Amino acid sequence: MSFKDWVDDWYWQWRRHSLFRRLFTCFLCLIILVLFVILVVWLVLRSSKPKFYLQGATVGQFNLSDPNLLSSVIQVTISSYNPNDHISIYYDRLDVYAAYRGQQITAPPTTLLTVYQDHNDVIVWSPYLNGTAILLAPYLATTVVQDESAEVMLIHIKIDGSLRWKVGTWISSHYHIDVNCPALFTVDSSKRFQFQNNTSCSVDV
Repeated sequence: MSFKDWVDDWYWQWRRHSLFRRLFTCFLCLIILVLFVILVVWLVLRSSKPKFYLQGATVGQFNLSDPNLLSSVIQVTISSYNPNDHISIYYDRLDVYAAYRGQQITAPPTTLLTVYQDHNDVIVWSPYLNGTAILLAPYLATTVVQDESAEVMLIHIKIDGSLRWKVGTWISSHYHIDVNCPALFTVDSSKRFQFQNNTSCSVDV
């Protein structure tokens, strides 16, 4: 074998080995990428929903007039806990309002500031919910009077919004979140409302 033939043979063997190395590297990168995607999907699918709690509620106004117009001012304290160890949450929109027996009684909803919640983190909000001359269905106006006479009132604090999950550098698309917090009050003869206790909220994502 001449020197030229030996060089040509060595060159083509080097090219083949180089090609095999590139193919192997691409294949390995593809496997790593697929495994990463599987890990992200697995973490998102097994993620736990955030936990919301109604820690306090103060009714500053709750007046019925004309005879079916309700005006109210309610301040609430709501906390959110992210129970996930490896998943963070972006709250992109959270609208809070009060509802009485299925009807919204504060409008427009109070929009909370967008916020990022790290894993195992707790966030607390204390918004005011306002409703001025909200027209109630006639039977609801009657029910308000009856509940005040019975000295007990159940108002639901609701949150409607959207969130995104974050795993590492990957961020999901938007998911709808719906939170419902029952707020039980006692009502004295002077129509002063007293919030009873800290309650957990139902959460749908």
